[in-house]
Amino acid sequence: MTTGQDVRLGADIGGTFTDIALDLRGTLFSTKVLTNYAAPEQAILDGIEIVARDAGIAPAEIDIVIHGTTLATNALIARRGARTAFVTTEGFRDVIEMRTENRFEQYDLDIVLPQPLIPRQDRFTVKGRIGAQGQELQPLDAAALEEIAARIAAGGFGAVAIGFIHSYMNPAHEQRARDILARVLKLPISISSEVSPQMREFERFNTVCANAYVRPQMADYLLRLQERLKGMGLTCPVFMIHSGGGLVSVETAAEFPVRLVESGPAGGAIFAADIARRFGLERVVSYDMGGTTAKICLIEQFQPQTARTFEVARTYRFSKGSGMPISIPVIEMIEIGAGGGSIAWVDAMGRIQAGPESAGSEPGPACYGHGGTRPAITDADLLLGKLDPDNFAGGQIRLSVADADAAITRDVGTRLGLAPQAAAFGICEVVDENMANAARVHAVENGKDIAENVMIAFGGAAPLHAARLCEKLGIERCLVPQGAGVGSAIGFLKAPFGYEAVASQVMRLSAFDAAPLNTLLARLRDTAMGFVRSGTDGEILCEVTAFMRYAGQGWEIPVPLPDRAFAADDRAMIEQAFRARYAQFFGRAVEGLEIEFVTWSVKAQDTRPEGAKYPLTLAGTPIVAGESRAVFDPATGAEQPTAIVARDTLAHGARVSGPAVIVERETSTIVTTRFDAVIQADGAILLVRKGAAA
Repeated sequence: MTTGQDVRLGADIGGTFTDIALDLRGTLFSTKVLTNYAAPEQAILDGIEIVARDAGIAPAEIDIVIHGTTLATNALIARRGARTAFVTTEGFRDVIEMRTENRFEQYDLDIVLPQPLIPRQDRFTVKGRIGAQGQELQPLDAAALEEIAARIAAGGFGAVAIGFIHSYMNPAHEQRARDILARVLKLPISISSEVSPQMREFERFNTVCANAYVRPQMADYLLRLQERLKGMGLTCPVFMIHSGGGLVSVETAAEFPVRLVESGPAGGAIFAADIARRFGLERVVSYDMGGTTAKICLIEQFQPQTARTFEVARTYRFSKGSGMPISIPVIEMIEIGAGGGSIAWVDAMGRIQAGPESAGSEPGPACYGHGGTRPAITDADLLLGKLDPDNFAGGQIRLSVADADAAITRDVGTRLGLAPQAAAFGICEVVDENMANAARVHAVENGKDIAENVMIAFGGAAPLHAARLCEKLGIERCLVPQGAGVGSAIGFLKAPFGYEAVASQVMRLSAFDAAPLNTLLARLRDTAMGFVRSGTDGEILCEVTAFMRYAGQGWEIPVPLPDRAFAADDRAMIEQAFRARYAQFFGRAVEGLEIEFVTWSVKAQDTRPEGAKYPLTLAGTPIVAGESRAVFDPATGAEQPTAIVARDTLAHGARVSGPAVIVERETSTIVTTRFDAVIQADGAILLVRKGAAA
């Protein structure tokens, strides 16, 4: 079993960098390596060699590897998955193309809908019908399925997805269809009643199609990774972090790779939640900016917000419904395509734009000198003096100021009549304002005031932009933790073994029947516990959530309920819990309306030891930096002499007055003129707005 390891390693493959974090009995070693697109596992192996050497151990001494990756996400966005056949109920062939009645841009006459993942000619229909209560209305046409199997076998497909109407209530038809197809096909077959057993056909069908689409690619990658790790002498267990923030086995991840779509960002949210718990911060907004994207997540009472659905590849920024829906448990966050490698450009109206296209690691920003010629956010940060060209990524990459200047001048400065530094400032302001707008939207959608939160900034690029973002959002305090540059990988090391099993079962509260409900919850509990038991023999806790609504409403709210068998007299308790939760969301409950259950969830996870707790240190002893360089100051619109301080020279209680740059191996923290930095007991940097606290 995997409890009590002394040496744990987290590996996070991002769009630009692969981050590695090694915890050697409480001492952290980390590194960043450029992501290898041709062989993503190579960057992990290279990173392991670096951190193992730094820690003075052999790779074989590592006790557990925990891995998260954006590979599944990138395959969906770039449409680089397997050719997939979709088998569905007769009459439902076009569900994934028709989508829903929602128009995410109501007044746009030229609205562009995302293309379905599977084209119409690759969708097959079969007779057979399950009713809304799970009863068989029409037998499954086995003969037709045998003909479909022959067509798929001759069509050059790499995977199969099966999605039948109401299979979340009764999976028998899907299971039988899989058996019939498997007799002919040697392909991975995904069924929606296992991938996403929830109501709403569009979301469920799209999710099973996405799972099948990336399954061959992810299975091949995970197999290669395990084989190459063994070649290095690592015979320890390898686990994957899923989108809900828990750990699952590689075998589970290979079967349900769609659960990995947000695995990297989930690690970041866990990292931020752990920092929040350490300092007793009950309202936190995490800000994770890496090489390709930036993510915002609200964390309350030390728990990241979660959801049962999310979208990837939105065609309209911030517009719900414009992307590809994935119906799985996930840590909820909002994302924009703006990271250090995001390309800056000027649109037809003369406005600076940044992203979503990214230079990634190949060829990378122009300043990398790896063949990139288009300006990226990293190029702008370099021209503004935020980065040391001779000490980027711990000195592994030498940055070219001349190449960054040339790219920004050609693609932005010349078009707008701006000097290179002014164009660079414009690029960074657009990025920071887009991120601020995203944070405001996310907070307002959840009924929160973003300014009431403490920001926790991590990822290689976030500390460069965090103080400026706080200025725009009115946030007065921001923590930059130790290891911020590899925050998601560190979050992997703190993630519990966990799994959330969900299933839809619509039931009116007035017709509450405890017996079938207890049967459903027992099945969900066994499923969730089974996944968790594969990774730990420690204590496991379960959380039960009912997703409920007033009858006639289109969407439901989560209502936490006790983890026990229910009895008939629990109806009053459940009704009270729903009304209290509804009032929490919307201000008041509604009297006289019927209430109904829609979906049930059982989340199982092992308990993790809590780390040390620290009070925030707000006041500190000013220090005088011995080194400085010119850095562009947004407050004055010009370069200012700026103190340069090495993070590892700062002790608890040291106070650095802005403007300053606090440098470390994986990132740099910009302390703007309006902020001071105070070093905390655990080494974290607290940015405090001047005048906000003594």
